[in-house]
Amino acid sequence: MDKNTAALDRETEELKHDKVTLDVARLIQQGRQAKGMSQKDLATKICEKPQIITEYETGKAIPSQQILSKIERAIGKRTLPSLTPTLIPTPIPTIIPTIIPTLIPTIIPTIIPTLIPTIIPTLIPTPIR
Repeated sequence: MDKNTAALDRETEELKHDKVTLDVARLIQQGRQAKGMSQKDLATKICEKPQIITEYETGKAIPSQQILSKIERAIGKRTLPSLTPTLIPTPIPTIIPTIIPTLIPTIIPTIIPTLIPTIIPTLIPTPIR
């Protein structure tokens, strides 16, 4: 295993989903308590299991925009801009420089010999007799 492959393996193993931030967890809990609701009450109101509310309030949940929107509507908080989960995982920029040097030497020698005999004849006009 070369060093690029080893680096790629390490990066792949380190990929993790973003979790709800503690600030968001605290805002959800404060909003729920301000409405006088228990976790079970909030869960029932948004048609989710109480465990989901517990995970969101402890920062253990992987954010779902659908659930976050339901929580916002239920507790009346429209001031939670950080509830939207990031769509691009942070490790992507670090993976790309590792993948490219690994793939180019592998793919180019395979593609070029296949494409040249196919493309070149179509580029050169055949003489008219």
